[in-house]
Amino acid sequence: MPTRFPDGFLWGTAASAYQFEGGNTSSDWWAWEQQPGRILNGDRSGLACDWWRHAEADFDLMVALHQNALRLSVEWGRLEPEEGRWDRPAEERYLEMLRGLRDRGIEPLVTLNHFTLPRWVAERGGWLWDGIVPAFGAFAGRFARAAGRAASGGAPLVDFWITINEPVGHLISAYILGRFAPGRAGLAAFTRALVRSVQAHAVAYHAVHEAQPAARVGLAAYLRPAVPANPRSPLDRWVARRLDHIVNWMYLDALATGRLAGPFGVRFRVPQASGTMDFLGVNYYTRSRVAFDLRRPGHLFVRDEPPSGAVISDGGYSEIYPDGLLAVLGAVRRYGLPVYITENGLPDADDDLRPGFIVEHLRRVAQAVDEGCPVRGYYHWSLVDNFEWADGWSLRFGLYALDPATQVRTARPSAALYGEISRSNALP
Repeated sequence: MPTRFPDGFLWGTAASAYQFEGGNTSSDWWAWEQQPGRILNGDRSGLACDWWRHAEADFDLMVALHQNALRLSVEWGRLEPEEGRWDRPAEERYLEMLRGLRDRGIEPLVTLNHFTLPRWVAERGGWLWDGIVPAFGAFAGRFARAAGRAASGGAPLVDFWITINEPVGHLISAYILGRFAPGRAGLAAFTRALVRSVQAHAVAYHAVHEAQPAARVGLAAYLRPAVPANPRSPLDRWVARRLDHIVNWMYLDALATGRLAGPFGVRFRVPQASGTMDFLGVNYYTRSRVAFDLRRPGHLFVRDEPPSGAVISDGGYSEIYPDGLLAVLGAVRRYGLPVYITENGLPDADDDLRPGFIVEHLRRVAQAVDEGCPVRGYYHWSLVDNFEWADGWSLRFGLYALDPATQVRTARPSAALYGEISRSNALP
């Protein structure tokens, strides 16, 4: 018998503005790309997937795959390219895209910040700038008011929001590892940026609700279970516990309680953040099997050791480990919130691993639902190959292959598989 999912389950794909739209010249990442050595192979985002001009063509592909949901983001730097100057044509283009989704029966889930910042914000210090919190709140409220305008039938154009995508993972990459803009390294900077991020989430949450009282507003958290490489080693167990706290639960607990237990015991009160999740978005790709390594202070003394014989996706990206998703969905039940899998996927240019990856991860989702986790939807990353940040075009996540030079899409076999799952609301 097929494994069925709950009625009304959302089936979609996920995207971000910078990785898909192309030409985001007002973004800090556009400037970052121009610096030698920042992007693998010297790649550039360029037109990306050309969504700014032609997103609707990919929306039609979603319809053909029986999808009823899309997670996408808006680029703050497009909408406010200079402090205090709102770009009305950019706003209208976003609203046009959102109407296009509604007209096709696809529900939009809009992310307000997916890794990038306007260049004028970055020049003032980015997540270290005290003014980022009110500025982000003002941006969130203004776009929420615009997107709350009635669509056909009287419903808001968008009432389903994510404030920030993967805040902890992003800030680690930006301020500790230095792989993402602005490339600063240091625990003090990371901690300060972390506090600003929690405050900005809270301000944006309240701004969206002020614009749309009935809106659903949440966060997309990158959750990656950490286990010791050697369970008998006290140091491996210690570093696994610390990593689990920092990467997975520190930020979410702050949004639940208003208290942020920082990475090394420093505690902060953020009372305005308490209770600021209407749902939880889970981004899951893999687990961490970690060993303590004194030679890696810049990586929090962590060395990742996948087990011998593990199946690894393209480019050494990650171990394929579906059971980690089941573990994560069991753990998030403690927050008592509706759950959406807001990203799940792998780089697999040959598409030899992706079909099994999709089926096995969805089996774990179905099991979690049976065990009482209120999972309401699944967004595969991604519909088409996209610009993958510091890895450029080297990692291919798409159900459709993309040639960035010609913008030609070619369906991979997994596209038909995912389309059938979406159509039938069941695993074959």
